[in-house]
Amino acid sequence: MGACCTCQRGQNFEGKHHNHNHNHNHHNYYEENNGEQKEIEDDYQSIVGRGDLGANVRLCGFSKFVSMYSQQGKKGINQDAMTVWENFGGQKGMFFCGVFDGHGPSGHKVARYVRDFLPSKISSYNNEISTNSIRWDVEKDDSEADNPYFVAWRDKFLKSFKEMDEELEGDGSIESYCSGTTAVTLVKQGEHLIVGNLGDSRAIICTRDDKNELVSEQLTVDLKPNLPAEYERIRSCEGRVMAMEEEPSVYRVWMPDQDCPGLAMARAFGDFCLKDFGLISVPEVYYRKLTEKDEFIVLASDGLWDVLSNDEVIRIVATARKRSIAARLVVHHAVRAWKYKYPCAKVDDCAVVCLFLKRQRPLLTKSLSEVTELSLNYTELASSQNNTPNSKIDDGLDTLLNYQLKEEKDPNVVATGLNDGSGNDHNKSSSRHARYLSRRKSAMNF
Repeated sequence: MGACCTCQRGQNFEGKHHNHNHNHNHHNYYEENNGEQKEIEDDYQSIVGRGDLGANVRLCGFSKFVSMYSQQGKKGINQDAMTVWENFGGQKGMFFCGVFDGHGPSGHKVARYVRDFLPSKISSYNNEISTNSIRWDVEKDDSEADNPYFVAWRDKFLKSFKEMDEELEGDGSIESYCSGTTAVTLVKQGEHLIVGNLGDSRAIICTRDDKNELVSEQLTVDLKPNLPAEYERIRSCEGRVMAMEEEPSVYRVWMPDQDCPGLAMARAFGDFCLKDFGLISVPEVYYRKLTEKDEFIVLASDGLWDVLSNDEVIRIVATARKRSIAARLVVHHAVRAWKYKYPCAKVDDCAVVCLFLKRQRPLLTKSLSEVTELSLNYTELASSQNNTPNSKIDDGLDTLLNYQLKEEKDPNVVATGLNDGSGNDHNKSSSRHARYLSRRKSAMNF
């Protein structure tokens, strides 16, 4: 593996400007003031490091085609991380973007570890894949299955994610037995877009329909444990998928014989206590050929998608007076939505990356205050959904360590793992767990 941005970014990212919690309140941004957006000056956009083959690496801020922002929630340290590599793989105009949502006791460390090393792994394969070296009939072979460009990139994503998880497991300096991270990533090279997704973070694209109106399209699937394919895989590996009594709509993955860790996703880096019980680090990889109708892409952690719809997000971004503050505005509205929709919950961490596909020009003419009034009226939304100030809601926790789980006897109420009532499953699970305890000794205690 070549050098990663962690080794080469130097003082740019570790100096006085960088905040590991990504609670970035000190960059160039605009605040609403009587319907207007007032710019606050700073030199924040100049924080750039160097990655492999001369790529410009950002962990926050903005550039001509990028807006990034992350804000810590109310649950402790910010476990979200993000990165954008411009001129990725040494190719001008090529981008890598990634958002990583950590969970567990050391989730913030796992998220940053993957953020720093995964792009380098994918970049190391870049010389093997080129639009100039791969030829095919674009008119004839436009599907994923027949597109050799997509097939080549998919293989590289799969290999890179596999290597990343293996290295994470072998690194004793980071506790990843009950800690992990999601990853929603993309590579844009000209008109080609490759998206790799692991977990329940999400990517959407803003495009134009036949009436030239802006519409959202979801590029990824939220890989939750109750999805049929994910559920069957976990069951077949003796893992359990169940929802807690107080969170009947949030399905979690549990070990066969222990009520932990209660992971609210079906795929992730790390979380090695579940890797033999159905959790995998294999990403879903997608291809899209970009057109003139496509405007921008948004990657974000689930803290955003829990409270904002895809359409709401694209309208916020499209009405931003300056691209530099687009991501911050999305987070700002997500925090407001959390307070209205889930008044009893702790606001989750939010991380957003906006990648603009064209040179800047007005997308929508309505001001942000008009959009807020028309489509982001959270007070009305909360009342329409019958949310009361005393309602019990999901705090958005991705893992629940040592939770005493009450299993439902009715299989129609919640999904459960394989258990035939005999002691065979228990003995097999115990022996597996013993192996993981020995593996855990090589990692940092938590």
